[in-house]
Amino acid sequence: MDNRKRNVQLIIRVTEEERNFIEEKMKLIPTMNLSAYARKMLIDGYILFLDTPEIKAHSAQLQKIGGNINQIVKRMNQTGSLYKHDVEEVKQLLAEVWKTERQLWFHFKGLAE
Repeated sequence: MDNRKRNVQLIIRVTEEERNFIEEKMKLIPTMNLSAYARKMLIDGYILFLDTPEIKAHSAQLQKIGGNINQIVKRMNQTGSLYKHDVEEVKQLLAEVWKTERQLWFHFKGLAE
């Protein structure tokens, strides 16, 4: 091995299912050389980790709207009336949600390009 360009050997163990999955992914690119594929993925491959406070905020807004709607429906069932300020509050919250939705869409659209 002294005269080889690549003289350091890495050994990994995988399950049979993982091996099958790797082989399926290899079919997507024009190589049947496992060493070349593994080397390319280990060097150039990447892990995508999304820390998404925007999505968490969006989910919180949706939960708040759900809670408000439940309160409004409960009050409607008790009084038989729907109050204008309740409807306005839900409309305002929905506007905030759609604003966040658009921001998220542009954010993730940028990741895909």
